[in-house]
Amino acid sequence: MARADRNAERTRRSIATLSRRPLLMARDTASRLRYPYVKEFSSIMQLLPPRLATAARVAAIATHVPDHVLSNDELAADFPDWSAAKILEKTGIRERRIAAMDETALDLAFAACTKLLDRDADLRNSIDFLILCTQAPDYILPTSACVLQHRLGLPTRVGALDINLGCSGFVYGLSLATGLLSIGAARTVLLVTADTYSKYINRHDRSVRTLFGDGAAATLIRAVGSDDRATIGPFIFGTDGSGAMDLVVEAGAFRLPRDVATAVETSDRAGNVRARDNLYMNGGNVLNFTLREVPRAMAALLAKTGTSADDYDRFVLHQANKFMLDALTKKLNLPENKVSRHFELIGNTVSSTIPFVLEREMAEGGCSPGTRMMLMGFGVGLSWAAASITF
Repeated sequence: MARADRNAERTRRSIATLSRRPLLMARDTASRLRYPYVKEFSSIMQLLPPRLATAARVAAIATHVPDHVLSNDELAADFPDWSAAKILEKTGIRERRIAAMDETALDLAFAACTKLLDRDADLRNSIDFLILCTQAPDYILPTSACVLQHRLGLPTRVGALDINLGCSGFVYGLSLATGLLSIGAARTVLLVTADTYSKYINRHDRSVRTLFGDGAAATLIRAVGSDDRATIGPFIFGTDGSGAMDLVVEAGAFRLPRDVATAVETSDRAGNVRARDNLYMNGGNVLNFTLREVPRAMAALLAKTGTSADDYDRFVLHQANKFMLDALTKKLNLPENKVSRHFELIGNTVSSTIPFVLEREMAEGGCSPGTRMMLMGFGVGLSWAAASITF
């Protein structure tokens, strides 16, 4: 074998060993190897296996919900033509938790983080970056993540930022956290999701009041060594802003500031009452979007990873409601025993639904080493994302 061919083969073998390591390690190794035909890093990257994922782990999760319970009996009293049993049948939700008047999403985030950080006295000092996903910030500015960093007593060397996403927010946040780990910018990331949609909902709008609950989750994401089987990624993303008004709080920001006119209530054909200050959801359009784009995202992720649905132990979808998950499970042709569900006693907690499921799976032993899961978030935006993770 010619010397150039031997060099090329040695390079390919070396890079192949990096399939479970961060991209930064691949770049550093490539720069050290002598391969006369490769002039740029982009050429080296073409030699990497297509199933490249970041060596990282979802290490721990803690969640928090407010104290107040909104039961189906209470809702049935407000909507007499819907019994408690009918609400449960339609939504799969028996109870949802509602934040107090003086309780914000940041308060819920703080409580979830405190539960997580109190498990280990050294955790606070190990965190390098804080990501907070919320659509209910305390202030327009400053960034809520900065306020949370101070309240939690995290070191001032910690990076912190907010992301404004809803139902797809956890998967997007997970991708940002994984990206920080993959380039060596952080070793430990605290990803926090928190929302209080109840504050946007008109109490006479049963189309959304029966679905949404308030809650928060704190997820610890850590880089791991190459000998660890845990990986996060790859990811699939999607956005269709043409559906922005299908799930929206129209008034309250700078496009349409709140005033007397935006507070005027109107009724739709189904008798739901809301103002432009309130949350509006076009349920039919959101359902159609979900059934169209989620199967495409799943197919794209399977193609990207070179896997089939049979290779996954669990499918954790955004926990919208029973009707939505039933429709998706059928559309995706998934075994029901592989599709996790956790919304009966908390409702749809928006960006936190997936970590609520993962927390329960971890507590029940469903995340043993080697367990592979597919995560899929979808909703407000319209936005969607999917990811493959291995514990």
